[in-house]
Amino acid sequence: MRFLFFLGVVSLAAGQSALIAQVAPAASTAPAAQSAAPAEAQAPVIRFEDASDKAHVDFVHSFGSAQLGSLLEGTGAGCVWFDYNNDGLPDLYVVNGRPLDDSMHPHPLKVKPDPLPHNHLYRNDGNGHFTDVTEQAGLAPDLYSVAVTAADYDNDGFVDLLVTGYGRAILYHNDGKGHFTDVTAKAGIKVDGWSISSTWLDYDRDGCVDLFVGRYVKFDPKYRAFYGADNYPGPLDYEGETNRLYHNNCDGTFTDVTDKSGIGAFVGRTMGVTAADFDGDGWDDIYVANDRTENLLFHNKHDGTFEEIGNDTGTAFGQNGESTSAMGPVFADLEGKGKLDLWVTDGRYNRMLSNTGKMSFDDIGARNGVSQANAQYVSWGTGIYDYDNDGQLDILIFHGGLIFLIPQEHTLFRGLGDGRFEDVSRQAGAVLSKRTVARGACFGDYDNDGKVDAFLVNLGAKGTLVHNVSTNTGHWVAIKLKGTKSNRDGIGARVEVYAGGKRYMDERVAGSGYLSQNDDRLHFGLGAATVVDKIVVRWPSGREQTVEKQGVDRVLTVEEPK
Repeated sequence: MRFLFFLGVVSLAAGQSALIAQVAPAASTAPAAQSAAPAEAQAPVIRFEDASDKAHVDFVHSFGSAQLGSLLEGTGAGCVWFDYNNDGLPDLYVVNGRPLDDSMHPHPLKVKPDPLPHNHLYRNDGNGHFTDVTEQAGLAPDLYSVAVTAADYDNDGFVDLLVTGYGRAILYHNDGKGHFTDVTAKAGIKVDGWSISSTWLDYDRDGCVDLFVGRYVKFDPKYRAFYGADNYPGPLDYEGETNRLYHNNCDGTFTDVTDKSGIGAFVGRTMGVTAADFDGDGWDDIYVANDRTENLLFHNKHDGTFEEIGNDTGTAFGQNGESTSAMGPVFADLEGKGKLDLWVTDGRYNRMLSNTGKMSFDDIGARNGVSQANAQYVSWGTGIYDYDNDGQLDILIFHGGLIFLIPQEHTLFRGLGDGRFEDVSRQAGAVLSKRTVARGACFGDYDNDGKVDAFLVNLGAKGTLVHNVSTNTGHWVAIKLKGTKSNRDGIGARVEVYAGGKRYMDERVAGSGYLSQNDDRLHFGLGAATVVDKIVVRWPSGREQTVEKQGVDRVLTVEEPK
């Protein structure tokens, strides 16, 4: 086995708040009787299996062509776990490409499938089984879809969707009765060109989530000048694009503030985006992973504007100062020091950026070995969770060929504590060793057993429901946030959990990894701890809330005091 090391730092616990939480178990919780044997009895073992057929999730991705032949076709698609019907069970929505006009494809299909490939909504039935409810939900748009994110933008208690793709983006409003309505024009969202990853954040802390939409390149389907070995023109063969920022007016409409905010001054080739408060000042910032272009870190200036500080913070370029093929960014406390580090999958060397706490990041991926371990692959979807609930974050990465349909196996780094990681990929189940051409992936505990699962979109092939069947796992707690003065989803809230003499920290984000979004519940593995001593929530409104003495192996809903 390969052991990977870097120094970890543990910071001191923050002070308590006098406010007491309103805490209630979520609609569906895993009883304590289902918890695995104590972590100290036997070492946990991380295992995954392919549960696609068993769960009746039969999604097949289409890039719309007879063979892979363009940048649009090779980009792939993403997915989201979100509880659209508020039954406590994460549902799955996966977006899809489709055949466009023959002029759009170098190798058009001679016979178009009927019906055309489309996006799919799979309702979670709560018994390890899903039902395709796409048609009744109204979520099969006539769109070459690429990515998706979810948020309750109007604070009505039902989660809505933003689907991006080639030519436009669509905002879907959830009516609370199992149906979604296209309200894009009514809401004032107008995104032309090729929209890709997006994220929701309350950048001005007014209690309504705003929308950041990334755009890739100015794609020209007629451009055919390339070397034969390249298969098709790459990102640098097309002009870059600006991204868009929409301010939520708190009345169901949005205002385009791209230029006013300073976002519009920067051109890139966006692949993945995410937003979190990396410097701990209480205001969410935005990170943009670009393809063959320097990455962007937009620092929130608290006045409705952003300052781009990627180069100054060490997050703009690769380990050798190069513009990399950055794919999926994730903010997480990788070193257990109470600060959000940054993990970015890449076309070659993945980047592990340690947050110094001084408005800068230190790229430690090369010296701890994580980057080199994946250099042979192209890395796309990724999720950082404690998959065995031993109290240490693990890193799961999905790989696949870049410009050819070259299948690759996938990687799992198990956290060992003190900043050490172990490559356990080939021991973690046959599903990770099965080679696929991976693209987007979303992560969530779909069966509420306390072990985080995933769904993987494979380019031009059947997707994979990756079920976590790890054994001898530790205890856990998952936290569902419900804002009142803050946005209802609690997006931007920072949560600290104290249990077993340790502190764990995470932030509620919307949009993470590549083209996708994860389960909105914050998951914490607790190891042998049998009680949660304290939970501290720092809401976007500025309120701080403390919850004392809670049980483990359950989902807790924490509501912001009104």
